[in-house]
Amino acid sequence: MNRVTLNNLQAVIDRLNRETDSPAEPYVRDADGKLRAQIGNFHLSRAYGGYALHRMVTEGGGVSSPLSTGHIPARELMNRMHAYLAGLDAARRA
Repeated sequence: MNRVTLNNLQAVIDRLNRETDSPAEPYVRDADGKLRAQIGNFHLSRAYGGYALHRMVTEGGGVSSPLSTGHIPARELMNRMHAYLAGLDAARRA
């Protein structure tokens, strides 16, 4: 088994953002130089020695956890994100 790296996780998150037409970055600067949350963006959260998939849901930076996992090992997150993508693909074909 190959090691799952941050680059591997980020590649899947980038694909999730493309497949769902979501913003690529969680925050952007507006004309006044203030950071603004990009609603819909999927991004990686790291805490407690693990990783979680978060999705931006409010302009203030509030997030949801679409996989409902909390922070888990990288390989487990990778597997769950691939399953999430497979579900999105199956729903599109239905």
